[in-house]
Amino acid sequence: MSLVTAVFAETVHARELPMDPFFYGLIALVILLALGAVTYSYRDVANRHRHKSEAYAARHGGDDHAAH
Repeated sequence: MSLVTAVFAETVHARELPMDPFFYGLIALVILLALGAVTYSYRDVANRHRHKSEAYAARHGGDDHAAH
């Protein structure tokens, strides 16, 4: 038996997936939504301490990002 036929013979006996392929996509979607919720929870964090950022800008002569 040649190497090519041995390789093809091995690939015929593939293992089955432990669950439907649909559920792999569903699990990925749930993980993506969970990570999106975590990211969304950090919105507007910089504005919670606006008085600190305004005081910093006043001490250091304006917008710090404009100098870069």
